[in-house]
Order: sequence, then C-alpha cells, then structure tokens
Amino acid sequence: MAEAPRLLVVDDIEDNRFTLTQRLRRQGYEDIVESASGLEAMEALRTERFDLVLLDVMMPEMDGYETLERIKTDPSLRDIPVIMISALDEMDSVVRCIKLGAEDYLPKPFNATLLQARVGASLDKKRMRDQEAEYRSRLESERKRSDKLLYSILPAGAVQELKQTEMVQPRRFEDVAVLFCDIVGFTSYCDRMPAEQVVGELQTLMCTFEDILERHGLEKIKTIGDAVLATAGLLRPVENPVAASAKCGLDMVSASQAMEPGWQLRVGIQYGPVVAGIVGRKQFLYDLWGDTVNVAARITGAAAPGTVALSSAAWMHARDRIHARSLGMVALRGRGEMELMTCEAVD
Repeated sequence: MAEAPRLLVVDDIEDNRFTLTQRLRRQGYEDIVESASGLEAMEALRTERFDLVLLDVMMPEMDGYETLERIKTDPSLRDIPVIMISALDEMDSVVRCIKLGAEDYLPKPFNATLLQARVGASLDKKRMRDQEAEYRSRLESERKRSDKLLYSILPAGAVQELKQTEMVQPRRFEDVAVLFCDIVGFTSYCDRMPAEQVVGELQTLMCTFEDILERHGLEKIKTIGDAVLATAGLLRPVENPVAASAKCGLDMVSASQAMEPGWQLRVGIQYGPVVAGIVGRKQFLYDLWGDTVNVAARITGAAAPGTVALSSAAWMHARDRIHARSLGMVALRGRGEMELMTCEAVD
C-alpha cells in the first residue's frame, strides 16, 4: 500500500498557514507540516520526506523565489514539486516562478476547486516520476546483473566487443602465451572422496587461481574439469606474456600445495599464434584453437608434478627474466620431440 502524500506548507503568516492547511485536510490530505519561513522549510526538506511543497512568494529574510531556487538547485530536493502561492497575480511573477522550476502557481485568495485540482495534478506527476525512477533503477540493476553474468562467462575484452557490435568477431592473434594447468591425480581423488568435498575444494582452488591470474594480467578462458586454460597478451596487453605466464604458473603451483588437500599441479606454457572466438548459440563460451594451444596442453602433460614447463622457443622470448633448466628433447604426442624447459624463478 502506497504511503499517504506528505505536504509542506510554507508561509510566514500563521493565519494563512492555518487556512490553507484546513482546506487541504478537508480535501483528504492529513500528513501536512507547516513552516514559517524559507530557512525553516529548507531545514525540514533536508531532514524529512515530502511529496509536495506549497510555498508563499512574499516572506521576510528569504522569500519564496530564493527558497524555490535553493530547492531546485539541490540534487536531493529538486524532484519535489513546488506550487507557488501568493496574492500577487502579475504575469511576470508567474513566469519567474515557472522558470525557477515551480510545478504550478496559485493566486490568493485561491479557489478551493482549483487548489484541489492543482495539488492532485502535482502529486500525480510526482508519483509518475517516482515510478519512472524506480523503473530506471530496476533496469540499471538488471543491466548490472547481465553485465556481471557476461563477465563471468567471457573475457572482459570479448564482453566489450559483444556489447558494442552484438557479436565477437573470430580473430587470429599472433603473439599469445597460452597457459594450461591440471591437477595430478585428480581423477583418483574424485573416486575416493565425497562429491561435496571434491567440488568445494575445487571451487576454492579455482577462485584462488582466478585471483592469481588477474594479479598477473592473464585472462582465464575456461576450465575443463580440473584443468585451467588461460592466456597472456590475447585481449589485453601484457608487457611480457611469457614471463607473466611463468610467474603466474609458479604462484599457482605454490597456492595449490598450500591449500587442502595439498594438490600437485602441472603447468605448461607455449607462445605463438592462436585463433579465438565464440561458437554455438547455447551455453557458448569464448575459446581458442591452433597449434599453440595444442602444444601447451601437451607440455602440461609432460611436466613433472609441482613444476612449470615451457618450450625452449617460448623461453627465448623471456630468457632475460626466466631462470630455467633444460629437460632436453621430450616426445610430445602428435608433435614429435621438442626441447622443454623447467621454470625455476622469474625476475
């Protein structure tokens, strides 16, 4: 049930306030506050809720014009409708009040029917404006929820493009570091432990990984079971994608070991071109394709538990920052032999 309208009557003459208040009460308006001056009215407006102000023009100290101007220049008060009331009937006074933002103007002595009509019309407009503001607020809230959902599904750069063009154009990116990581022995762990515990611990770990990725400027593309696919230098610039990925990988390894149940992580990194885009219409996601992605996954499988491995070719792009030792030539499924490096530290 809507609240009864609250009115503020402002006039320096007590008899005028009494007469107007009585007429308003006879018309069904019970919640009425009186003020004897413009200053007193401003204090009341700043501390209480009002739906309409009936404001006398001629008052000492601060007249109705100045009071009206203060109301309309205050962002927290300017939406309250104001009806000016005065014995003056000159057109220039009416025009001045309307220009200052008054909703309406009534001469004194006023006609009771006209008073009722104009007060009712002003309150109706106020209700409509309030409903419109509430509707806009709900729309903004829904827009924020929609944006939050999009940002939880897609990388930030893809969301911006989707909002601007209503699609994400598939593209080839030349210089991207691709990071894969997976948990050693996760399948057997799932078979031994209660489902709720597995999912809860995995959720905590993945949230930690997301924070680490963000801290190093990487973007998580997706999770695949217990594996994470992320990139550096894809949709937002990173000073040295390979170094950032290696440092990120080391932090992810340390984090996984420090958390329950002390999982061992394998991380693989490759550097090169990728194709990225969105496919499908339902449950779609932003994805990557290409040899760089496949090799990063193969390197992950070849890495020792608790280590970050990368190809020697990738290491060459950050050799001044990454301290690594060679694992020699390692056979990668579908790729033949490739020299891999184990990252030990990143400057």
